[in-house]
Amino acid sequence: MKKQTTLAFDYLGISSASICLIHCLVFPFLSFIPIGLSHNHYIDLFFASLGIIPVVKILKTNAKLHIKILLSVSMLLIVGSLLGVLFLHHHSILLYFGGIVMILGHILNFKSHKHIK
Repeated sequence: MKKQTTLAFDYLGISSASICLIHCLVFPFLSFIPIGLSHNHYIDLFFASLGIIPVVKILKTNAKLHIKILLSVSMLLIVGSLLGVLFLHHHSILLYFGGIVMILGHILNFKSHKHIK
């Protein structure tokens, strides 16, 4: 049962990090098209809060240390970049690195469960 729950968190983490990364990569291009889209930081905060849930749950499991470090560092990069946007109005490339590392961390955690029987 514990393995199933952790796999569900990996699926949630991979999908939310992928959607967030796509949003962050595609939205700047959509803002050039004159269709009235404006950037809303609450969407970014929603993705970050959605991403924190699986990371915290995986940190509480017996996952490998390097996976926990990857997920923690990626979440810090994402949250730090979002705080920079919110308070300093500075867009940082660290957000993209955090998203990529988040996806890789969840994939590594997912693959590590295949070896556990």
